[in-house]
Amino acid sequence: MRLTRKRKDASDSPYPEDSIGRLMEPPRAVFLPQQTVGEAIESIRELVKQAFITYAWVLEADGKLVGVITMRDLLFNERSARLEEVMLRDVFALKATMPLIDAMKLTLDKHFPEYPVVDADGRLQGTVRGQRMFEEQAVELSAQAGEMVGVTKEERLATPWPTSLLFRHPWLQLNLLTAFIAAFVVGLFEGTLQQIVLLAVFLPVLAGQSGNTGCQALAVTLRGMTLGEMKPGGTRVAVMKEAILGFTNGALVGVSAGAGMFVYAWMSGNPQAWMLAVVTWLAMVVACVISGVSGVLVPTTLQRLGADPATASSIFLTTATDVVSMGAFLGLATLLLL
Repeated sequence: MRLTRKRKDASDSPYPEDSIGRLMEPPRAVFLPQQTVGEAIESIRELVKQAFITYAWVLEADGKLVGVITMRDLLFNERSARLEEVMLRDVFALKATMPLIDAMKLTLDKHFPEYPVVDADGRLQGTVRGQRMFEEQAVELSAQAGEMVGVTKEERLATPWPTSLLFRHPWLQLNLLTAFIAAFVVGLFEGTLQQIVLLAVFLPVLAGQSGNTGCQALAVTLRGMTLGEMKPGGTRVAVMKEAILGFTNGALVGVSAGAGMFVYAWMSGNPQAWMLAVVTWLAMVVACVISGVSGVLVPTTLQRLGADPATASSIFLTTATDVVSMGAFLGLATLLLL
């Protein structure tokens, strides 16, 4: 028995985008349970001239997958033995409509070179190679870096500039709007900046450091969500971890930043050099803690709202880190120095 199917172009596929059905190939070594080992061997001898054969699939007359045969099974059994006598009956199979990420979770500890793909009734639809799945997932992961800043995975180097403009410009407008929010926060402390001008010098330092802390947490969170590592209740654990990391990193980096502020203020003749150093340290700790926590909450919140957690997440994260870092720095300075 040979099953012949014509592979459809992805655009004509009846299966959802990013599903296993889009990746599968037609099954080739397909046999009935009543056929013998000898018949299977002779058939596979011809098939290997056209394609790489890893397993033989055993189907009922209606196409339902009931067994799988390895090359070892064919080599060490009598040629007269029927396939139903030597086949492995407990067959691990993927559903054609299954999202790629779900399939990756199921196959993470399997490491089979090839997987059968079945429909809802268990009928064999095709096969998919493990390498093909991991390659496809690697492409998805590589696209995340662009999606985080509003560059869609559809855009390539050869994409015409008008199309790229349509992809990117809306996110830049959104980024500008969020930047106005950060500017508004700074404007609330205009009086403080007028009295202690050197605070303005350290605003980019706080914003940059907290932004990097948030991006680290965001990258780890997105990777975990993509690979299926974010289990139920995992958000709380991730938030606690990033809060601890943010506090520790903020405290350590804050010492360096505080020392820099003290030296700068002392050289400028400011009598409050020590308090400015303390304010810088405190602001760095607060900013890094909130930034790390935001790196977890931004993508998980987007996911709960039904949006792609990778899409432009860094834009929202940047807003949060800028507002918190600048607000904490100028707020503490107003409270402790004025």
